[in-house]
Amino acid sequence: MNDREAVPAVGRRAAGRGGSPLLERSREPGGGWAQPTVPGAAYGGARQCNASGAEGLLLGLAAGDAAGWPAARHRASRMPEWTRRLTRELDTFAEQNATTTLPVPIALNQPPEPLRLGPSDDAEWAAFTAESVLRAGPGNDHLKVRAALDLAWTTLAAEIAAAAERAPEVESAVLPLRARISVRAGLGNLATGLRPPATGHDNPHYFDDAACVRACVLALVHPGDPEHAAALAEFDARYTQDGDGVHGARAMAAAVAAALGDADVDTAVDRALDQLPEHTEIGRNARHAVKTARAQPEEDGAFALVPFLEHQIVDHVYSYGIAAAETVPVALALATAARGRIA
Repeated sequence: MNDREAVPAVGRRAAGRGGSPLLERSREPGGGWAQPTVPGAAYGGARQCNASGAEGLLLGLAAGDAAGWPAARHRASRMPEWTRRLTRELDTFAEQNATTTLPVPIALNQPPEPLRLGPSDDAEWAAFTAESVLRAGPGNDHLKVRAALDLAWTTLAAEIAAAAERAPEVESAVLPLRARISVRAGLGNLATGLRPPATGHDNPHYFDDAACVRACVLALVHPGDPEHAAALAEFDARYTQDGDGVHGARAMAAAVAAALGDADVDTAVDRALDQLPEHTEIGRNARHAVKTARAQPEEDGAFALVPFLEHQIVDHVYSYGIAAAETVPVALALATAARGRIA
């Protein structure tokens, strides 16, 4: 997230135009957006999450991120550009010459440390959210947490607005971060003066799962209280998502909050399903996936469920495997099939 690689800015405002509303608003701590009242919005969060639960959550997120396919490619961005160009050339060579030996991120004569196993963007956005929770102070006051989240988003968007102001045209602006499409679009919308829920609705990747990892962290604010955790997750998700992207965030927050309250796997998954409307794609997929996982013999384990998920839940049509309508059902089904076991 701190990589300074040049990427085009997102937004529809012409560069060089003065008086960005965000540059002024970002100086107003806690200038939150007016979200309609949701169930539990007045809840103050009486229960505290224990340290081991918080540590386990963050370490689990980091471990899952590190083990994922995209992480090595994200970490490769810390290598010189020519190493990534060479990897692309080798991939083209393999395709053109019918070679089944495929390239991986490489270091060659450069220090290989960036390519070693480790987390990448998901863990960084989890840390971004956790910093906001810590900034809100003790007591799990939901109003303070929301104000801290809003301040974090608007401050980050102000950096993007400033970068666009310095550029001769918005497309050539050098952004101060690398991020998912939905996050970049949401921040770009904030930089033009839009506020949630418009920043998540007017977004080409409103449906992706970027807010889900942030939602898991926000569950720490309301351990054992899925409904209020889901409401807080929606508040944050609306900056970058809409539709299934918001539903997915609510579901993940509810599941994790239930687990932090010592619920078993089936109960935690049920709390996630409670947040997924049946008429939505994510709701249909999740119920189908979980029903199949629960019908599977326990001794089969999670791995036996992979072919079903691959053929009936995962969509190979779209160019990015990030739709919350797929990734959230897969996560819930695998957790169910694993019966809470990591290995």
